[in-house]
Amino acid sequence: MISILIPVKNAAPFLSECFISILSQTETNWEAIFVDDHSTDESLAILQAVSKRFPQIQVYSSDGQGIVPALQTAYSHASGTMITRMDADDVMPNHKLELLKNHLESLGLGHVATGKVKYFSQEELGDGYIRYQNWLNELAENNHHYQDLYKECVVPSAGFMIYRSDMDKIGAFEQPIYPEDYDLVFRFYQYGLKVSAVKEVVHHWRDHAARTSRNVAMYSGHFFDLKVPYFLALDYDASKQLVLIGAGKKGKLLAQKLINKQIPFSWLTNNTNKIGKDIYGKVLLSEKSISLQAAEYQVIIAISSPDDVAQMNKYLDATDLVKGVDYFWFC
Repeated sequence: MISILIPVKNAAPFLSECFISILSQTETNWEAIFVDDHSTDESLAILQAVSKRFPQIQVYSSDGQGIVPALQTAYSHASGTMITRMDADDVMPNHKLELLKNHLESLGLGHVATGKVKYFSQEELGDGYIRYQNWLNELAENNHHYQDLYKECVVPSAGFMIYRSDMDKIGAFEQPIYPEDYDLVFRFYQYGLKVSAVKEVVHHWRDHAARTSRNVAMYSGHFFDLKVPYFLALDYDASKQLVLIGAGKKGKLLAQKLINKQIPFSWLTNNTNKIGKDIYGKVLLSEKSISLQAAEYQVIIAISSPDDVAQMNKYLDATDLVKGVDYFWFC
């Protein structure tokens, strides 16, 4: 059986569509566990009314505050051998559970099944959401998820399925770390779980003004507080010279994190106005001052200008550096 974990916070306007999409699944062996996170609208009343009609739908109230305690509550009541997630304001394609279950069964333990996503909104979608959607779908097409792990969350939070035993092994939702979906994916990686995607869309992501990622501070920013410790624990090679490329706002934030953790690194930039300047006690060098080779260097990149990114990718392609091993995009 599949257990669907669904935190709910003031989602009353969207619950009807959410219910319909779950009840319309071609896979019928599931339980949906809704946990209300102290909603101030009619969410809890709606959930309780629907659960009386459909035994597969369970409803609980969270003892804590926030999405992680709600997920902890949902997980504690889950009885399925497979676990997936859902957001109460989103919609499942009617084949989602069947596709992910069949794919996960074909892969076996030690795997995470995922797929493509599609954003939708009553308003015009912003370019950022469209770019993120397209980027996730490109990863799904090529199954290169971990190569870009430090750039952004590479597995959609409500678009994966995993065996319960594997979820237990990685600690499920035991720690209140945010963003919880990104932390979960880092633990997939930490524990050696392989991510594999079907080529179909498995989740419809709704964008709206009250969406958590738009309104809660812990979901904004570049998540360097999460990325840097995982990088140092999982991928940092102290036998090589660490190089940071980029001295814009993101590069400076990343440099501060490394300095605070007393990690030695060389700092490169292509900005002629910054070359030779002392920032945080580090003198910035020209990107041309070091010829990067895999045997000597490990590189983290904090640049985001499309032109600079294209130029850097062209340069990296001409080296023997391997993405996800020798160099890592952090933004």
